[in-house]
Amino acid sequence: MAEAVYIDDGASVEWTPTLAITAGQVIQYSDGRAAFAPTAIAAGVQGAVQVSGIVKVLKVVTQAMIKGSKVWWDHSANTANLLQVNDRDFYLGIVQEDAAYAGTTVKVALNADPPYTIGMGDGFASLPVIVAGINHQVIGHAEGVTIIADLEAQINKYDALSLRSVVTGTPCMVDILLCVNENGDDAAFDFNVGLADDTHATDADSIVNSLFVHINGADLELYIESDNVTAEVAATDTTVAFVVGTPVLIQFDLRDWTDIQAYVDGVNVLTGSTFALDGAVGPMKLLAHMEKTANNSPGNFTVMRMGLRAFAE
Repeated sequence: MAEAVYIDDGASVEWTPTLAITAGQVIQYSDGRAAFAPTAIAAGVQGAVQVSGIVKVLKVVTQAMIKGSKVWWDHSANTANLLQVNDRDFYLGIVQEDAAYAGTTVKVALNADPPYTIGMGDGFASLPVIVAGINHQVIGHAEGVTIIADLEAQINKYDALSLRSVVTGTPCMVDILLCVNENGDDAAFDFNVGLADDTHATDADSIVNSLFVHINGADLELYIESDNVTAEVAATDTTVAFVVGTPVLIQFDLRDWTDIQAYVDGVNVLTGSTFALDGAVGPMKLLAHMEKTANNSPGNFTVMRMGLRAFAE
């Protein structure tokens, strides 16, 4: 036979449910994809469900969703969620239009997952500054990187700077799914992750152009800061605390580089501060940067996912 024979466009697939399905119900298809039933299907009766296309679904009412965000279907609450909150949740797709924090619905392109314009998974450069014999690890994986500092009381720095970059002013959003496995136990320890035009041998705060989520050792609060040649906003406490071992999603909305918005788990934080990179020369890259002075503070951070998605507008 021919190497390929056209069957259909694949947007609709056959499905015989064990339990009855109501019209509009979101389900997980047998191959793992998200699907919804345009019409009701009785138990044990063959019907059809859609696995592609744009649908309006219910969303959690405590998250603002920026277009381009990845969302999961919360199996227990039957709502779209920026986070995969339990093991029965499944990937839903990409948000098509901004959805307000208190909004009840969101438009999603089912199962769509276009690559990031810049992704840590595309590769990164790492230029560790260490004392001979000190153990450290910078481990790339899928869309992220894990950085581990040891207990040696020495000045050192570990980093991952994306190989690809974006021109300053490009409308975009940045996703950072971060899990702190072990935070530093002393203020001598710092971790920064976000956008920068370069890395630094000892101090991320010395980078001329940057936009960071900042974490201090012995402190569970998340801070946001921006720095460019014309203005600086020092690390500012979001008053949001992370939980060791629990992923947290930080997003930057850079559709306006003069007024960058920051979100933590879908909540717009520090709206009274004006983070900006409009004075940056660029180009800008993704950067994860762990540093400490001569102190035995440890550190173990996993950036589970980190990417920038540019918009056409």
